[in-house]
Amino acid sequence: MHEISLLENVLEILEENAKSQGFKQVKKVCLEIGMLSCVEPDALRFGFDVVMKNTLAENAVLEIKQTQGLGTCKHCGQTVPLETLHDPCIVCGSPGVVVTQGNEMKIKDLIVI
Repeated sequence: MHEISLLENVLEILEENAKSQGFKQVKKVCLEIGMLSCVEPDALRFGFDVVMKNTLAENAVLEIKQTQGLGTCKHCGQTVPLETLHDPCIVCGSPGVVVTQGNEMKIKDLIVI
């Protein structure tokens, strides 16, 4: 389960930001996860409390917002919704669609004290 590793990276980012910005506790973490990112939101929710235990984010609330997959067709130039990384263009049928949104995971917002 690579979600635990992702959560450990989130914790590292939180600790680095706590040092540079001077906060001591994280109350809420808002993650934005693309539907094409291969990250399982339920697995993140399951592992969040375990990874954050005895850290500045212990007892923090995890909020997850999923973003839709989008891509631009190399053939017709249209922006199209994507359900998988290799979907063809729904306008012209071309397989040459470049993902422009939905394959990322970001820390979108934090509530800290």
